Amino acid sequence: METDFQAFVTTRSAALFRGALVLTGNRETAEDLVQETLERACRKWRTIAAKDAPDAYIRRIMINLANDRWRRFRRTVSHSDGPDRAAPGDEYGQVDSRDQLVRALQQLPMRMRTVVVLRYFHDLSDAEIAADLDISPSTVRSQLARGIEKLRNQFPALSDPSPRRHTEGIR
Repeated sequence: METDFQAFVTTRSAALFRGALVLTGNRETAEDLVQETLERACRKWRTIAAKDAPDAYIRRIMINLANDRWRRFRRTVSHSDGPDRAAPGDEYGQVDSRDQLVRALQQLPMRMRTVVVLRYFHDLSDAEIAADLDISPSTVRSQLARGIEKLRNQFPALSDPSPRRHTEGIR
């Protein structure tokens, strides 16, 4: 059983960290969240390994821990006037844009943020998110729509239609 847990950690810890980073917005806090999640999972590994979806069970542990932290350490994040869009080759600008996106995600209510993270960073379906959070799929869709709308309001460039390439006459 110990080797099964080590294999799980080896294969899934990077994905857990990415999700934790988006949930927390801070590298050190994300590392702590993943560590605490894996610690709890290790203690219950026999039970978790017997489940149909150990990933979902461990994601739920992480979400619950993130919610607990959010409630305890609620803080305000300053708003900027609006993000500048990075030029295509500007690596530093892209880092700034990612940082602004993470800060914008932090402004969303916890459930809304969790739904957005599970959809776009863990690539889960409505049904999987609903099962993880113990809510209905329609609630998932409404929370996702509201969350995306709030993010688009903070990042107007994301709402612009993508430029269409002229393909007429090309075969």
